[in-house]
Amino acid sequence: MNIILIKLFATALTLSQVTTRPDAVRTQFDPAKDGAEVVQILRDGCAHMRKAFDIEDINLDELISTAMEDPSAVAGAGAPKLLHGLDIAELSTSYRQFCKGENPKDSPFDAAEVIAFYNKAVTDLPSAEALRDAKLPGASVILDGAGKPYAEAFEPNGRRLTVRIASVPPLVRKAFVAAEDKRFESHHGIDERGVIRAFIGNLASPGRPQGGSTITQQVVKNLSVGDDVTYERKIREMIVAARLERILSKPEILGLYLNGIYLGRGAYGIEMAARSYFGKSVGDLTLPEAALLAGMPKGPNYYSPDRYPDRARERRAYVLSRLKEEGAITEEQMAEAVKSDLGLKPVETARRDSGFYVVDHLAREARTFGGLDSLTAASFTVRSTVNAGLQRAIESVLQDGLANYERATGRQSFTGPEFNLADAVRKIEAAAPAPSAAPAAAQPAPPVPAEAKASPEARKAVKAASARPPATKVAGPKPAWLRALESARAPLYDVHWPLAVVLEAGRGAVKVGLADGRVASLDPGIARGRLQPYDVVRVKLRDAKGALRAEIRVRPTVQGAALVLENRTGRILAMSGGFSYPVSQLNRVTQAVRQPGSTLKPLTYLAALNAGLQPNTLVMDSAVTLPPIGGVGDSWSPKNYDGGGSGATTLRRGLEFSKNLVTARLLQGGVAEKAPASLQRVCDIALEAQIYAECERYYPFVLGAQPVRMLDLAAFYAAVANEGARPTPYALEGIERDGKSIYAHAAREPVRIGSADRVAFYQLKTMLQGVTNHGTAAALARNSAYVAGKTGTSENENDAWFAGFTNEITVVVWVGYDNADGTRRTLGRGQTGGHVAVPIAGSILQAAWANGVARTPLAPPSQEARRNLIDLPVDPRSGERIAGGGFLEHFRTQGDGRMADTQYRLVPRETLYAMRPDAEDGDAGLGGAEDGADTRGDFFGNRAPDGDFLDPYGGRSQQPGRSRRAQGDLDGYQDGARAWPGQTNRSPFGDEEWPRPRRRDPDWLFGDDPRY
Repeated sequence: MNIILIKLFATALTLSQVTTRPDAVRTQFDPAKDGAEVVQILRDGCAHMRKAFDIEDINLDELISTAMEDPSAVAGAGAPKLLHGLDIAELSTSYRQFCKGENPKDSPFDAAEVIAFYNKAVTDLPSAEALRDAKLPGASVILDGAGKPYAEAFEPNGRRLTVRIASVPPLVRKAFVAAEDKRFESHHGIDERGVIRAFIGNLASPGRPQGGSTITQQVVKNLSVGDDVTYERKIREMIVAARLERILSKPEILGLYLNGIYLGRGAYGIEMAARSYFGKSVGDLTLPEAALLAGMPKGPNYYSPDRYPDRARERRAYVLSRLKEEGAITEEQMAEAVKSDLGLKPVETARRDSGFYVVDHLAREARTFGGLDSLTAASFTVRSTVNAGLQRAIESVLQDGLANYERATGRQSFTGPEFNLADAVRKIEAAAPAPSAAPAAAQPAPPVPAEAKASPEARKAVKAASARPPATKVAGPKPAWLRALESARAPLYDVHWPLAVVLEAGRGAVKVGLADGRVASLDPGIARGRLQPYDVVRVKLRDAKGALRAEIRVRPTVQGAALVLENRTGRILAMSGGFSYPVSQLNRVTQAVRQPGSTLKPLTYLAALNAGLQPNTLVMDSAVTLPPIGGVGDSWSPKNYDGGGSGATTLRRGLEFSKNLVTARLLQGGVAEKAPASLQRVCDIALEAQIYAECERYYPFVLGAQPVRMLDLAAFYAAVANEGARPTPYALEGIERDGKSIYAHAAREPVRIGSADRVAFYQLKTMLQGVTNHGTAAALARNSAYVAGKTGTSENENDAWFAGFTNEITVVVWVGYDNADGTRRTLGRGQTGGHVAVPIAGSILQAAWANGVARTPLAPPSQEARRNLIDLPVDPRSGERIAGGGFLEHFRTQGDGRMADTQYRLVPRETLYAMRPDAEDGDAGLGGAEDGADTRGDFFGNRAPDGDFLDPYGGRSQQPGRSRRAQGDLDGYQDGARAWPGQTNRSPFGDEEWPRPRRRDPDWLFGDDPRY
């Protein structure tokens, strides 16, 4: 039996069942036993269909006779592919057998073969019930912290906003029904007359076969069985459609249809289309707008009002004429709507280019807290905490900072252009005519069915409207390279550096075209001689004597992350989890842990301050060895960044200049009597502050050896800004669907860290302000009235950190190379937190202040802390109290208003006396041979972190020719009242460039622990 005839009979078997016995459609027949039943079903079906032919005024017998006289008209080369190879004589014989009641001897029909094909086609038939319960993937709209649309989250082919059918105006529903399925309300899933029209159309016209599908069938095709152009798909579609009509009402089916269809501009569903084309909701559509959208399901690209406005007007006129025929609108309404402009909202060509790490994080929080399977499971409105302007800014700052680091260290490498447009340019240049003028020759217009043509009066109105001159002149044709660039999607779509297309590549300067159509001269730098025409690269633009010039920018291999957290609430205002989301989806703010280095030291100082030490307490910055914990393992002998020590120094200066030895010595009596007990107290604070879920009890922990998550570290620094109240970071404010709240973040007060009191936290805050004023983060000195923080550098400069805060926000920055493959790569000698991370943090602070974050001096102590604090002037080098001058230090009181004097608790006076420069027995200088410290420091061990040593009174160094500021002298300490929190006697930074760091951060973690 001819295979085409088998497929036709199997399709006819399906159609016969769904039209004559829809309640008892069989999906399996026995080839050996059910032949007679199949013949009877086919005869019943033919009798049913003949009635439809009569209604359509089509003489089936005459049609068959015509086909017999000229078989090539049906089965020839010009016929539809689905009918190629069909024997018209066999078709005629079969017609007599099943529609005329004859029993021809030469019948080609073989019931077993038809049954076999049918059974196979309906194997694993989709369930209609699954469609009834279907949840269409949707586009969730994400709002920023100001309540403005920020982003959309949707799956491929799923950019839709689902709406209830009740919210779709009746006229809009009627427009789609009139255009697509005029007997929708009366048929039961299959429109026999529509099938006949499609059959006749297929006989008359080649090309893609017409299917005569109802709206119900289109729902099944779009959401269940797929759109393959095969008999098998059509068979499955008809059965599922018939079943769907039995379990869903007509409005429910229409709702699935209107929410599921594709209507161009990347929009699925009527609501998204209404917003995309007209900037309004479906409930606000006018008659001509509704008619335009209703005409597009037949061919969203062919009838695109953006590319082919005349076709769109003609199709709209057809829909309007159908509405008039159905009595839905009047003649006057139709005429007015036909003449109206298309009224399109401009195409949104700008794609979102920021916030991908944030949106990813919001999706995780939606699953965790909102209980959603995904943000694309339906159309949700997601309210976030994101500051949109700041988010984009920190991404730009981080990208610039990482690239600047590699360029400054000579680590840049050019691995090729981001992409190339040569093929796209050739296709555009080969197209004739240009797409803006008319459809290309390669896209022939398919014939428009007679039913799709508007009425004569509608066509006349369309012609008159088209003859009107356009409102504005069309600009000259764009060059092919620019059109190719506009339609391209850059692989690194969230990198905020301009794209440039290489137009002319030579040995010298390179001519490039920019996205705005301008042409510039490019300095190719390290890409010299390696660029080809139509390569697309990233550039930095600058004006040079009136000429536009560009410098190439190369994607760095180093990674980084940045976070801005609101202190009181924990709201995440901005985060960047890496250089570029397409390069790596790992969010290094929330999903990675790295050694924090000295950014963890404040924990130990907090424990010491809470144990009663004061900022002026003297600690020996000299070699120390701590015995094994519990007598197990090795002893620990840490070292400073520069390998030496500087003798006695104050607790404040130990933190400001990030002395490893001072931090280690605090474990010997500074926190608790014994080092293991001190370590345990530091661990207790870390656990309560939720920096870690588990604390590894080994000494290098206090120097930042245990990896930390950036988000948790930021929450601790926010707690310091809040005098011990730790916020819970979050980005998701709430989720709504159809106007109903699904999830709302419960406002909560920060949780107080009880392991230390307010006094200790405030004293720590003032000490961290000293870090930014003149310590390892002195690049922020001009802003130190507003910012406090700490730098950090892990072993071998593998990680560079800065964590700091203002009254309002906490900013954390990390720079380093990924180590997922087990390798650890150094940033290079001297590439510390102060050198690499601080400049990035400084620019982020400026961006925060420019995007609505208040810029206020660091707050004075709270009333609770103030009751137990006293401000007294001290000498900044020795920590000694003085009668006047110096700077105001904040001391804990004993409860009776008097200062608790702990200056010599760890370093007795007699020890200092024995270490004075004129000491006998060869003990000259600070930290003699016994403790291995360098002997060239001053009486109190003051030395600059770069190795310059100062005299006791801040005079000239032993290395002449360098300024006191360059040596790290006491420039940050002011006579009299000083710029501690609550005082504003320092000038604001303004918008000047950030100065280069004056000191390198001595935060390198050295130790004997074999793990590090």
